[in-house]
Amino acid sequence: MTFLSIVLPVYRVQGYLGQCLDSLLSQSFEDFEIVAVDDCSPDYSGRILAEYAARDPRLRVITSPSNVGLGRARNLGLEHARGEYVWFLDSDDWLAAGALAAVAARLRATDAEVLVVGWDRVHWDGPVQTGSAKRLLGDAPRVFSAEQWPQVLEILHVAWNKVIRRDLLSRLGLAFEAGWYEDVSFTFPLMLAASRISGLPRTCVHYRQRRTGAITQTVGERHFEVFDHWEHALALCAKYADPGDEVRGLLFRRMLWHFMRVLRHDNRVPASARRRFFARMQEMYRRHLPPAGFPSPGGGEGLRYRLVARGSYSAFRAAEIGMRTARAALRRPHWKVAKRSRQVAGLLYYRLHLLLPVDGSLALYAAYWYRGVTCNPAAIAAKAAELAPGVRAVWVIGPSRVAAVPPGVDHVVAGTLPYYRALARARYLVNNVNWPNMMVKRRGTTHVMTHHGTPLKMMGMDQLDHPAAVRDTDFAGQMRRADRWDFSVTANAHTTIAWERAYPCGYETLEVGYPRNDRLAIASPAEAAAVRERLGIAPGKRVVLYTPTHREWLPKGTAVLDVERLASALGPETVLLVRAHYFYVGPARPVGGAGQIVDVSGHPEVEDLYLAADVMLTDYSSAMFDFAVLDKPVVIYAPDWQVYRELRGVYFDLTAEPPGPVATTFDELVTIFQEDRRDDAARAAFRERFCYLDDGRAAERVVRRVFLDQR
Repeated sequence: MTFLSIVLPVYRVQGYLGQCLDSLLSQSFEDFEIVAVDDCSPDYSGRILAEYAARDPRLRVITSPSNVGLGRARNLGLEHARGEYVWFLDSDDWLAAGALAAVAARLRATDAEVLVVGWDRVHWDGPVQTGSAKRLLGDAPRVFSAEQWPQVLEILHVAWNKVIRRDLLSRLGLAFEAGWYEDVSFTFPLMLAASRISGLPRTCVHYRQRRTGAITQTVGERHFEVFDHWEHALALCAKYADPGDEVRGLLFRRMLWHFMRVLRHDNRVPASARRRFFARMQEMYRRHLPPAGFPSPGGGEGLRYRLVARGSYSAFRAAEIGMRTARAALRRPHWKVAKRSRQVAGLLYYRLHLLLPVDGSLALYAAYWYRGVTCNPAAIAAKAAELAPGVRAVWVIGPSRVAAVPPGVDHVVAGTLPYYRALARARYLVNNVNWPNMMVKRRGTTHVMTHHGTPLKMMGMDQLDHPAAVRDTDFAGQMRRADRWDFSVTANAHTTIAWERAYPCGYETLEVGYPRNDRLAIASPAEAAAVRERLGIAPGKRVVLYTPTHREWLPKGTAVLDVERLASALGPETVLLVRAHYFYVGPARPVGGAGQIVDVSGHPEVEDLYLAADVMLTDYSSAMFDFAVLDKPVVIYAPDWQVYRELRGVYFDLTAEPPGPVATTFDELVTIFQEDRRDDAARAAFRERFCYLDDGRAAERVVRRVFLDQR
């Protein structure tokens, strides 16, 4: 018999599921199985499960015939579990290293029916808060029942912090009920029925505090379901045990504490329903108050309980407002004041125009912090001009980039009054990076974030674990800017999954391919030849496009590859086009160089360079994903892969799943080119994973959804 079955309900967790499964399958203890229940998840969770199951037989996937919810999905997983013990984990959390070995050792040493483990809360913006259970369990007896140590009822009433002997559940006939707060009617009866409980006062579970997607962040009437689950829980507790006065009192206090947590949370009970929720609390208070009373806490919490007993919602609200006001007064306000009078004037002008109606015919475009007319926004603007001619396109351009704006392109210069006016009144705002912090998301406007690459390196909230490479440490500010997105354009499933975890906000994902790659998908050999001619490349030359990425920890301009030495080694029949990262490119930098090495860092259309090249040489640049659309060879030069992976963080191992040959030394790199090595199988697999949507119609799909409201 397997020692431990981990039951893992899966629904809408594509951004977190990989981390959860990795944390399980990398444990040193191996006598376990994972029974994952795909609860008809509408995202890529099912595909992720299938990929992991194909690699590791310890993972079995059960597919629910319909979406049944968390509790019923756990029951379904329990039916298929074969372990002596069962652990109901949540698929957006993950285990600490060594957790399974510690759990198994404790269970074998105590022969416990229920093992309560410690955890920490990992907040979405980085802080880690140690769970109170670790302190409580440190004081607990080695083995106990709830009657012997009632403090166990103070530990968070969830299923994922308990490992349970499976035959105990069978004897009790205990299962999860449907609906929200299903843990309540499972956990408390279980704890009262178990005669042998033990604790493990170490962090076993990293409990993710999600910014969006959890029921604790969902406003709605379903939070009233907490009352039914507590009714059921108290009935089952009376069925399985005869709790004494102390246990009854603690259960009652825990119930009130839970109700209060739900009511006082800003993102749960709707404001219009809070008085009704309070009334249900008072009803439950009167019905279940123990004859011997309960240990009421002091301070503000005790005051709230007394007001519930009196049934005075008005007094409760007044007290709540007073306590919140007092807490706010203790905090020091922080004010940000614009230092330049021009900025102040611009902001006042912007605020004034926010009072005017939104201009339904105006679309404002920008790319790369106002560097020019380029990337996905440019492709969308061109297609919108064709399919939605009634929408006027205006571009935001930085002062140093105005000379490079193509003729006939309507634009405003960043920082000017026309810029602030357009920013305030545009109906559509399309950008491949975020708009400024000061910009207000107006009702009736649509913001489209196109992004500017398929991610290899970690982005957004995922950078919290890799602080050495973080340039913007204001993660809360990043999320406030992302909250303005209505649409997020992604190139493939990989990107969709990455952005969901990196930017946990309420946008709609448009997984349609990258619009800027439309040109590559339909380009002809004649177009490629014309580009080479414009660049002055002689016929018959082999063209290598070198696109190094940025490394935040190296001094600006540090060269990882000696291009002169490489050009010499490759010989006169090879032309090396060098495209520096856009962070290093100044305004109006011309194409320059002669002979074998040509600096194309300032060339306005990177797609020209993709078409001109015979092969791409890169390290970790997202350019490789775009270039792969052309089905041309790609060579990876990764001399510092281990450093890059550890410091910057990556979404997959590029050296294990590359688009072509990989070199880690200069000599290996030269040999690859001299022998003209190619890896057609690797390139085909890479294209299948990342380029399957690039059919030349991505921009059209965006325009039809955003501008024409066609789904």
